[in-house]
Amino acid sequence: MRRLIQSAFLGTLIATAPAFAEDGKLPKQLAWTAYGTGSAGYNQSVAIGAALQDAMGTNLRVLPGKNDVSRTEPLRQGKVQFSATGVGGSFMAQEGVFEFGKKNWGPQPIRVLIANSGGSTNLALGVAGDLDIKEYSDLKGKRVAWVKGAPALNVNNEAYLAYGGLTWDDVEKVEFGGFGASWKGLIEGQVDAAFASTNSGKTYEAAAAPRGLFWPPIDPDNEEGLARMQAIAPFFQPNKATVGANIDGTDGYQGAAYPYPVLTAMADSDVDLAYAMTKAMVENFDAYDGKAPGIGGWTLANQNFEWVAPYHDGAIKYYSEIGKWSDAAQKHNDNLVARQEALGAAWAELKDADPEDWEAAWDAKRREALEAGGFEIVF
Repeated sequence: MRRLIQSAFLGTLIATAPAFAEDGKLPKQLAWTAYGTGSAGYNQSVAIGAALQDAMGTNLRVLPGKNDVSRTEPLRQGKVQFSATGVGGSFMAQEGVFEFGKKNWGPQPIRVLIANSGGSTNLALGVAGDLDIKEYSDLKGKRVAWVKGAPALNVNNEAYLAYGGLTWDDVEKVEFGGFGASWKGLIEGQVDAAFASTNSGKTYEAAAAPRGLFWPPIDPDNEEGLARMQAIAPFFQPNKATVGANIDGTDGYQGAAYPYPVLTAMADSDVDLAYAMTKAMVENFDAYDGKAPGIGGWTLANQNFEWVAPYHDGAIKYYSEIGKWSDAAQKHNDNLVARQEALGAAWAELKDADPEDWEAAWDAKRREALEAGGFEIVF
């Protein structure tokens, strides 16, 4: 029944939300996907939607998705215009890895519009507070969440384990159907560690529950640990958070972070719409700033135009107009687009060959294409 309701809802979006903008203005109806209800990404999306409604009369409908695949599927089908996603729906979808490496997916031509790179929050592997854990290395033998269809969450957990000198073989993997379920599992004692933004509503629930919550630290001077972490997830950087469960009102938590949420579109989506959406996010920042924990990271001053996924032409048009886009950013962007094109061509060749062992064949084909193009091989 829930799937039928969602399908009907998405069908309504197609009919009522035009995929274009006029004169740099947003249409009256828009839709994007986000993380599940209670997550930082969902809460921020709702706050942004309220601000756009007040300032521009635009009704933003936020469709929650429990994992990277369910957030990205409506985007690639054109049933929503944008997705407020993370590294799973951006970088990993672009790379065609993990769930996106399955035969019905493949590397996606994802484009970035703008991202929350606030620095006030971390994205971390939280640990139940009743375990007396001090460091990530102490998770050996403990239960760690694995969310089906969410490669970003799972790779991030793997990266934190690697920082502590551990692998999935050193812990007990506990599978959950979604982000919210993994945190419910931590609260109810089914698992000992789960991944989230430090300001997610779920983390506050966990901190207030009987087990409590603890964020083991990431030492920025631990070069070996960071090297292990970034070998798994190159998008991570050490960061000191001041916003989040058990963090608010303290001197902060020294951990790690990356841009989240990241507002994305498909490469072939309307240039004028992407331009208008980017402009609206920048010029209405003051209207939504402070309306949800960690939302301040959407500010223009925090944008990283040389990240791991390319920007949309419409976004580039806007950033160029306001003097924020540079030759260096364009060169970096062109290289990322070329990387996506190389991966897309390799995928098409493999589809034609139709190998029996798809997973092994794509892994080899992907690495071959990246090496031939002179691109860094990740995953």
